[in-house]
Amino acid sequence: MSERPESSRIDKTTIVRPGSLIAILGGGQLGRMMAMAARTMGYRVRVMDPEPACPASFVVDETIVGRWDDIAAAQRLAEGADVVTLEIEQIGVDALSGVARIAPLRPGVEPIRIIQDKTLQKTWLAGNGFPVGPFRVVRGEAELHDAVRALGGRVFLKIGRGGYDGRGQARIGFDAPATDEALVEAWRSLGSRPAVAEQALELECEISVMAARSPGGEVRSFPAARNHHEKQILAWSVLPAGIPPQLETRAESLARAIVARLGLEGALCVEMFLTRQGDLFVNELAPRVHNSYHQSERGCVTSQFEQAMRAVCNLPLGDTSLISPAAIVNLLGELWLGGDPDFASALAVPGVKLHLYEKHTARMGRKMGHLSAIGASADEALERAQSAFARLKR
Repeated sequence: MSERPESSRIDKTTIVRPGSLIAILGGGQLGRMMAMAARTMGYRVRVMDPEPACPASFVVDETIVGRWDDIAAAQRLAEGADVVTLEIEQIGVDALSGVARIAPLRPGVEPIRIIQDKTLQKTWLAGNGFPVGPFRVVRGEAELHDAVRALGGRVFLKIGRGGYDGRGQARIGFDAPATDEALVEAWRSLGSRPAVAEQALELECEISVMAARSPGGEVRSFPAARNHHEKQILAWSVLPAGIPPQLETRAESLARAIVARLGLEGALCVEMFLTRQGDLFVNELAPRVHNSYHQSERGCVTSQFEQAMRAVCNLPLGDTSLISPAAIVNLLGELWLGGDPDFASALAVPGVKLHLYEKHTARMGRKMGHLSAIGASADEALERAQSAFARLKR
């Protein structure tokens, strides 16, 4: 496995030009949509994924099959690539380091090491002065007991590594008092592994801001999106978020500051809580394109997928202005369990488009696709998307 000279790996001025090979760690729906944007711009694309028939495999030049911690497969992905990026943050650090010895890796090893472990991520955010809600890192049952008492008795317990879409979380003190037995059960349900205990907040809404940073240091942010979750999975998202202008400015400034402080090269989604008291707290970071910005394909001058490709290729970042209010509604596997959804009926709603990921096995909670809609206002865009969603089930 050949390695590139050190100077070529760290040169922040080199542009990865169209016609070059972009490699993506992960071939799920995010990798698929990134690849489609890259192909539109004239790039060749290779992905690595545990599944040979992953969603991205149908639109790329080559698929390398390998687990997230498979160093050899990751290095095969990187061999001959002009730049490597990712669509999932759960790639093993050793595999990432192996990639970085062969080709430019963007976002970079250190930002991923911090972000992929919530205990490190939350501690890093607080230590760098970014606003976060009250929390404690817990590594044992005794620390969990102390944390729940210190945080007021109602907490979300989130596993440090591996949890997403509601997996790897436990709610404590919501439906019943946080007894010793309840704490032991919650701790053991997460595998008795290091976790973050977060104080439950009184929320006005949840928002996210997508930012991007090029190796040359250019940073741009998108308008904030408003997000709604059901069972800890994103149900719908809408642009713009409709928050007061001063909070919009604050949210975008936070996202730009975080991506710059991390030194991350590529896309970063900053999920935030807006409390009923008007406070803005950073919830979690995702070093990649994100479900809450799929509607940027419809509503923004530059989509998040194109922006991510521009960023990792060191091209000028695109205009993130909103050209139309837009919304998405996620399509989960349960829609298919009673038969095929009525796509024709959904597409009869004005302004609606269908996006399917070519996943051939539907499961409860599995993201199979989404509906997007535009409208004269955020409310109209969301109403159209939700109306189309309702028609799918008829």
